[in-house]
Amino acid sequence: MFFNKNTRYNEHDLESVIKACQDNSPRAQRALIKLFFGYAKTICIKYAASVEEVEEMINDGFLKVFNNLNKYDHAQPFKAWLRTIMVNTAIDYYRKWQKYNNQDSLDNIEALDVSEDVIGKIAAEEILKLVQQLPPSYRMVFTLYVVEGYNHREIAELLGIREGTSKSNLQDARKKLQALIKNNYPHLYIVYGQKNLKIHEN
Repeated sequence: MFFNKNTRYNEHDLESVIKACQDNSPRAQRALIKLFFGYAKTICIKYAASVEEVEEMINDGFLKVFNNLNKYDHAQPFKAWLRTIMVNTAIDYYRKWQKYNNQDSLDNIEALDVSEDVIGKIAAEEILKLVQQLPPSYRMVFTLYVVEGYNHREIAELLGIREGTSKSNLQDARKKLQALIKNNYPHLYIVYGQKNLKIHEN
């Protein structure tokens, strides 16, 4: 691939950076990564269980960005386009490495309904750490459903599973996550008690 190292761009002008990336400027590509690395990380970290997985997803995601940048429609926000690529990259990673690595017994986990007040008292970063402890299949469905807003039919199509499996994985993810909340934040659980926490099913 030919790299035009002399392509000019303004790092404060996203359109010029994108144009330079389309001209295969390595400096512009590094500039684009710098601009959106943090944003990409906030997306990928929700699907990963380790720093290594996050890094791999981000690297693969930006590679897809540069390989498909000529297909980017400038009429849509770049961040929305980037988000779609990063989510799809996380799904590809899951399907390649983790789809069948999802065994986690729930037999000894008590079915709980955790108060929304408890959820509200836990920092988003701490919630993320708990979500990362979920088995891959639960974490993937939970994130796609709760964070990204996909319905079960869409999730089933994305992951190549049955719609019923998506619903079951979400229920098991909630059960596991609620147990983790009780185990990690017993003081909050005692203060606010048990209430009904429902997630709307599509």
